Amino acid sequence: MHTAKHILSLKECVINLMHLMEYLEIGNQIINLKTGEEIYKKLLTDSEINSCIDIARAHNLHIHIYTDNEIISEKELKYMDLRNYKLQQDKHFETSLNITIVDDIKQYITFNKVNVCKLIISSNTDLSSIKDEILQKEDISITTIRKYGKYKDDIINKEYEYLDITPKNINKDTALKILGNYLNVNNDEIMAIGDNLNDLDMVKNSGVGVAVANAYDELKQVANYTTQSPVEAGGFAEAVYKFIEF
Repeated sequence: MHTAKHILSLKECVINLMHLMEYLEIGNQIINLKTGEEIYKKLLTDSEINSCIDIARAHNLHIHIYTDNEIISEKELKYMDLRNYKLQQDKHFETSLNITIVDDIKQYITFNKVNVCKLIISSNTDLSSIKDEILQKEDISITTIRKYGKYKDDIINKEYEYLDITPKNINKDTALKILGNYLNVNNDEIMAIGDNLNDLDMVKNSGVGVAVANAYDELKQVANYTTQSPVEAGGFAEAVYKFIEF
């Protein structure tokens, strides 16, 4: 089984779900939660990181990154990073995920030799041209996710969009296949649960693909099942108890 949230925030959720999951993956990293063993990791290169940061800065865009144990934002929490912070403050969402704000994210990455799993560029304006500009310089994977209208981010009460930037051909679907091979598990025995557009291939290609109630319509269209509850109200648990025997 796979779900699509950050490792540290999900680790506590997984423990509370009766130790249901032994392995967890976020697209470019797979970890054995029982032993801490890292099964797989693919990081953005220094060149890729620097190109993305330089282009974002040239257009005065907000940047934050994910490592395997923290979120690092430049200057302020504003979009998805602010959402993560708000969720962290929720007494019903316990997590040991660190959130760090720095003045110069490029300098911080270099000085601290930070391993960057994912880079996010966010704005309240269209990012299509920014995506094209980055792809002209670097051969990486970029998913555009828009949170407008019914997809507005109610946690921070904002509409915006962001570029989800990862190493080339690295996504949750790819990592799920790697994990399946590692565990010698057939695809029809794998359930994937998602809510976002970067979950689409994973949900579409898994044995049982589940979209939570507040997922994007594109995800619901490829899912085998859509939960009655949104993720914040138990959509994940609903899927687990529907398809897994205890």
